[in-house]
Amino acid sequence: MARGAVLESPHPHPVALSASYLRAPAAGPATLHVVPGPSGRTLAHSLVTLSDAAGPALTVNVTTASLGDDESVWSEPMPDVPPVEECFSVAEHRELAPPGVQVPGLSLRVDTRLDIATAGWAFGRPSGEPVLRAWMRFSDDREPDPLALVTFADALPPTSFSMGNLGWAPTVQLQVLVRALPAPGWCLVEATSSEIAGGWVDEDYRIWDSTGRLVAQSRQLARAPR
Repeated sequence: MARGAVLESPHPHPVALSASYLRAPAAGPATLHVVPGPSGRTLAHSLVTLSDAAGPALTVNVTTASLGDDESVWSEPMPDVPPVEECFSVAEHRELAPPGVQVPGLSLRVDTRLDIATAGWAFGRPSGEPVLRAWMRFSDDREPDPLALVTFADALPPTSFSMGNLGWAPTVQLQVLVRALPAPGWCLVEATSSEIAGGWVDEDYRIWDSTGRLVAQSRQLARAPR
């Protein structure tokens, strides 16, 4: 949907996206409908709707612009995590998935290496703190770009996994901010929750590129696993 917005925009990059998940679409073909909005010298807006045979399933308000790789005036530092080689590959350990927990096909497209400090749930030892960190890149070695960052902004398991709750947590609302063009190499992705209550859970993502530059953020509201 971000790519569809860019194709209809005079600007090359998605910088802000706000998605409403109306329902789960059926597997199979889907249609994107892009309605261009106001457009100026530095920004353009559009509404993108994804539909299947039953009708609209997802709508996204997209703002496009031109991103650079200028240095930050100020930024919170990237967390201290082990190198990629010392982290836990999700794809290589699919057999560890608990009974009834389906391994997402996305994990075969996005190479995800979990920080062991936040991966205790995968070994039956949940930390009790809703925090996940992982290195990410595409499995085909494609270098990251703004569209990749949109993908990475919701590619980790639910943070509730770290609490020992391995159920499905469907997203209801998702906002993504793309802040800069990422450098080549692995991206570090961190997801945290600040409140799990009343059947709801929030998740905040921060994404850094291989140089330690913050390149994307996201926030979502999801239904907490039952």
